[in-house]
Formats: sequence, C-alpha cells, structure tokens
Amino acid sequence: MEMSRERWAELALHPVRIRILRAVAGARLTTHDLVELLPDIPQATMYRHLATLVKSGLLDVVKERKVRGAVERVYALPAHGATLDAAALATATPEDHARYFTAFMSSLLSEFSRYLARERIDFAADGVGYQQLVLHLTDAELGEFAAGFNALVGPLLRNEPGDGRIPRLLATVLMPADRPAEQRAPGPADDSGTTKGDD
Repeated sequence: MEMSRERWAELALHPVRIRILRAVAGARLTTHDLVELLPDIPQATMYRHLATLVKSGLLDVVKERKVRGAVERVYALPAHGATLDAAALATATPEDHARYFTAFMSSLLSEFSRYLARERIDFAADGVGYQQLVLHLTDAELGEFAAGFNALVGPLLRNEPGDGRIPRLLATVLMPADRPAEQRAPGPADDSGTTKGDD
C-alpha cells in the first residue's frame, strides 16, 4: 500500500508498530500469537496499535473466528505491501528524513538490545554481524549492485515461517560517503595561498 509521508511518519515514529509489522511479515497471526511473540508489549497496548494499523491500511484482517464467545482476528500484511511512495520520498524534507532515520535506528537498536538480553547468545552460531563498507561505484555499477541484491533477496522474502526457518533481521543503509581529503578536487586559491575548502 502506498501512503503519504504523513501516514508513514505516524507509523515510523512508533517502534512498537514497526515490531508488530515485522512479526506479521510472511505470516498470519492472531493477537494471542503476537502477545506470545512480543511478550514485553502489554496486551492492551497491542490491541490499540493493531487497531491503528488496521485503520491505516497497514494490516489486513484476513479472518475472524469465534473462540470461547469472543471474536478472534487473524492479521496479515496487505498483499500489495506497505511502502513510502516515490513521490513522498522525493518531497520529504531533511527534517522528515531525520525523523524517519531516527525511528529506523531506534527500532534497530531496540531489536539488537533484545538480542543481547537473551539468556544465551552466540554471534557465530546465530549468524550475527554488523559492519560498514565503502564501495566505489559508478552510477551504472550502483544500478547493477541494486539489481543483483534485489534478485538475491527477493525470492527469500517469499519464504514462509516453519520448516526450521529462523526469523533473521536484515537492515540496510546506503548513502554517499565523503571522499577522502586527498581525493577532493582543490578549490580556487585565494590571496593567502590556500585553497578554498581546506579548512
């Protein structure tokens, strides 16, 4: 589902909702399932955020069934997904992006903190890793990289839970890096003999 910048911001600024959507991704879950998967979220809070996500069109109720006299809903992500549309990205201000990125990093930090709080962690066995790399790419090479990455990850996104599969969080950030000082084009010299941009 494509949504306006304002609606996306409403979601992005709530890490709890991001966690709910991540839990539902590739699955069909009830509130009871979600409470078990995210035990640190109180049930009343879970119901409130689920209602907001459904009302916003970010979650679908795909089934309703009666359980002991109450109606139990089954939730799933919309078939068309939930993305910030290109027009909203193009018109987002630096302040908007600062909020989105802060929410993204806060959610990631929260997920990693929960991992570190586990009774037993093993970075190698769990396949945990994080690093920064600088890739020197032309625009054409960047396009090839993006196409290759999408071709690799795309089929994996269709995997459903079960069959020994473990949910693994992959977060990506891609942005231009500053060039080393020695690679920057020198600016015009002023009367002092220094070049502009050397400070």
